[in-house]
Amino acid sequence: MKTALLAGACLAFAAPALAQTNPPASPESDTRFTIGEIIVTAPSMARSTENVLTSVDVLGGDVAQRQSVDNAWELFARLPGVVLTDFNQGTTSGRFSIRGFNGEGEINAVKLLVDGVPSNDNAGAMTAIDMIAPLDIAGIELVRGTSDPRWGLNAIAGSANILTRIGGSYLDARLLGGSFGTMDGQLSAGLERGRLSQNYIVSYRSTNGYRAHADLERLNLAGKWFYDFGGTRLGAIVRYSDATAQEPGYLTDADAYTRRRLSYPISETDGGTRRIGQYSLHLDSGLTDTLALNATGYANSLRDDRYVRFSNNVAQQRRLADERQYGGTLALHYHPQVDFLYRLMLEAGGDVQVQDNKSQRWLANRRTLTSQTRDQKFDLTVYGGYLQAVIEPTAWLKLTPAWRVDRVAGNFTNRLNRTTAPINDYGTISQPKLNVAISPGGGVTLYGNYGRSFQIGVGSGAYLVPPRTANLAPSINEGYEAGIKLARGRWLEARVALWQQTASGELKRRLNDPSGDFDNLGKTRRRGIDLQIDVKPVRGVDLWGSYSYQTARIVTPDPATPSQAGNDIDHVPRHVFSGGIDLTPTDKLRLSLTGNGQSSYQLNAANNQGRFGDYVVLNAEVAYQIDAHVELSAQLKNLANDRYEYVWYDGTQRLHGPADPRALYGAVRFRF
Repeated sequence: MKTALLAGACLAFAAPALAQTNPPASPESDTRFTIGEIIVTAPSMARSTENVLTSVDVLGGDVAQRQSVDNAWELFARLPGVVLTDFNQGTTSGRFSIRGFNGEGEINAVKLLVDGVPSNDNAGAMTAIDMIAPLDIAGIELVRGTSDPRWGLNAIAGSANILTRIGGSYLDARLLGGSFGTMDGQLSAGLERGRLSQNYIVSYRSTNGYRAHADLERLNLAGKWFYDFGGTRLGAIVRYSDATAQEPGYLTDADAYTRRRLSYPISETDGGTRRIGQYSLHLDSGLTDTLALNATGYANSLRDDRYVRFSNNVAQQRRLADERQYGGTLALHYHPQVDFLYRLMLEAGGDVQVQDNKSQRWLANRRTLTSQTRDQKFDLTVYGGYLQAVIEPTAWLKLTPAWRVDRVAGNFTNRLNRTTAPINDYGTISQPKLNVAISPGGGVTLYGNYGRSFQIGVGSGAYLVPPRTANLAPSINEGYEAGIKLARGRWLEARVALWQQTASGELKRRLNDPSGDFDNLGKTRRRGIDLQIDVKPVRGVDLWGSYSYQTARIVTPDPATPSQAGNDIDHVPRHVFSGGIDLTPTDKLRLSLTGNGQSSYQLNAANNQGRFGDYVVLNAEVAYQIDAHVELSAQLKNLANDRYEYVWYDGTQRLHGPADPRALYGAVRFRF
């Protein structure tokens, strides 16, 4: 409460004495950590990560564009402290997670944005990331923690914004082939004439997969059109993705380590299709030298049709999700001058996200439907707003108090029994935030932050469905962080951060429940330490590494499971690490050796199935620039041939999803 009052007092204090000029922001108070090269095409104004003093990681487009990945979420392996969950099951391939949350899909805790457009599905999953081709990426911003006021829904542990290439004139193509019958072609083009810019991307990927019955085909298309009126830029973006894939299924303990390529006969007809669309309008306007407006309107569509059978003792299911989302974001950003302050920024923003969802399931026998187990239709509207100030009394001190509130509305219909239910009365969800940064000099920044984020139910779990008669309160996540960043020119960047995040009444979605209901995990606590460093000791040499230690525990369990008190939350490794060395001995030659890994994790909340999932994966790359337009490259992934896997427990047995062994890919890139 004291922090909330301080935030409100600072906002009120910052209001008077306005003028037209202001000194630039102090660069020493930047808490971001960068991998690769970032090309700045426009000054940061409204909704900028530069106004969030928490642990922010930025992956440059130069690093993302040259990677060979089946799915864009794999690119997050290059960012520190990120846990990757690799299901390796067709269109349901996997996801990334941060800050002690897992990637199982029970609690999806990262807000996904594509060029600032909200892109999570109803469950909070990041299916829309499939729309993104690596060659189209200009950069990725990963914001950790609870102190960012810009986003509410799904931003439980942070947010990730994938920025794509907009503007410029270029022709960029990459052709790749390699292990497991993989073929990949990407063509990115930009044409800028006068005030009009056009950008296009076409990508196609086909692979047979390492395991049997693992074929994948995906086509991605996007067009971007922007017009600069002089101080105001108006644009439209259209994206579409169409993927078809088989699923190899999971292996039992008996086969997981001896017959890794095997796919059981029960999975012969498993697989699915996923079609995703995103259509958005963007407005960025510098109304005056000190006033900026940012507005976005969007419509998203998702049709995910999947057949899956997890084991021999259960029937095949058909799972169909059909979702439509509409919404908009708005922010007004103002730089007044206050005579006794070095710098002041005020920002007010808001967003509305409207969903129209259908979720259906059937039991099936080799894709012949036998009975329907779910037929749900539900709408969800989440709207919120925030106020934020950036107050710099001097060049070495920055305060960013903020306050965000959200409201939720919606209705649910079970079309199997023709019953309806209202949304839980979550009330007004209040989220105070406060960030502080001190820059004493010498490239040192000390920073700390506090904030609240929230979790509501997903699917039917967000509604007052009988036999429930009492409204659920939102689960409130309360987070703290303290860190120090050191930057010395271009040769050294390092950051250390201590963090903690607690949650009240955390909800865990039942993934295989026909009704789509949830379990109460209880009160939880996540805490950890993140260490990151990037050193460029001499020209042409870049050494970088990161290590995260984290714990995620059930503090006060659901009364029905008292024995889980103090247990680890499942699928959260305690140790996460990454690192690498990039060498450019000549202007034409590039060599790279990178690695990432994690320790083992528990399989369930009871912590009685052992620990699995540890791995260390090394990747090597060599690239040669033949001339100004043509580059040849080769990537050797999983260099040491580590036999790692994803493992889960279905309540009866452990099930294993082996990951890819050593694999070689060759590529040629043309740039004009």
